[in-house]
Amino acid sequence: MKLRKLLSAMTAALLVNIATPAMAAQNDGSAEKPLRVILIPADGGTEDGTKKDFQPIFDAISKFYNIKFDIKVGQSYGAVVEAMCNGAADIAWYGPASYLQAHNRGCAELLAVAVKHGESVYYSGIFARKDANINSIADLKGKRIALGDVNSTSSFNVPVAMMLAAGVNPAQDAAVINLAGSHANVLKALAEGLVDAGGASFDSYEKAVNQKAIDPSKIKVVVKSNPIPQPPLAVHPDLDKNLKSKLKFAFSNIANFPGITKDQIRGYGGGKVDGYTAVVSEKQMAETGKMFETVTDQVKADIMQKAGKR
Repeated sequence: MKLRKLLSAMTAALLVNIATPAMAAQNDGSAEKPLRVILIPADGGTEDGTKKDFQPIFDAISKFYNIKFDIKVGQSYGAVVEAMCNGAADIAWYGPASYLQAHNRGCAELLAVAVKHGESVYYSGIFARKDANINSIADLKGKRIALGDVNSTSSFNVPVAMMLAAGVNPAQDAAVINLAGSHANVLKALAEGLVDAGGASFDSYEKAVNQKAIDPSKIKVVVKSNPIPQPPLAVHPDLDKNLKSKLKFAFSNIANFPGITKDQIRGYGGGKVDGYTAVVSEKQMAETGKMFETVTDQVKADIMQKAGKR
């Protein structure tokens, strides 16, 4: 799509919106008040590395619209939720579970999700060492299990939900629980033999294999989850409507923007994606919550208590 066509489409998109002032102290994207972006610390990446993954996208949007951004990486999944809900961020990148926490508190609404191979989904899994004699979820009883951040969708909530559905209560049935904090740390513990099994996303597993951080000949897939919506980008509900429209248009067309290459369009964990779509459904995201609704606060507390006994 040519730049002129992009501008025409952008103008048409904006005509349907009437500019209204932000109801809260949300920034306006000016040099003095750049839009504050906070990203979840995916895959245990460094702050500089995570920012580097996404900087080209925001730079391209900034060049196209003259919107300024201030990008930061949260210290934890929970910190990203709190940043959005206490007014310290205008845009955030979440996992689905973290997004639902913020949305249910009234401080986040969907902006866009990544598209890869024509889909906007990814998968969680439980992986095990081949020498650990684990062939099913039931075999996890009495084993050492690694999990990620308690607010992570695919390294904690979905793996724990799959265990519970199969009659395995990690807090009661595991020999040891290692709360490793990230997908990368879960897989590292698995590779080093510190645990027998662990929960992580398939994207993170493939990344670890490609980086030779884990030997796939020594690891097996115990179970693969149902499809999960890609970790979403979200905006604060009080952000100006015209800014929201610009951002939705920008992410939907980022692959066609000048100043960015296909290799620079990144998604969850810094992996390459084809682009983004702003055609996202709050209903579908809410349905995702049913995948891990059995992972209650009490379940999390029991697992954290178990992990503290190591």
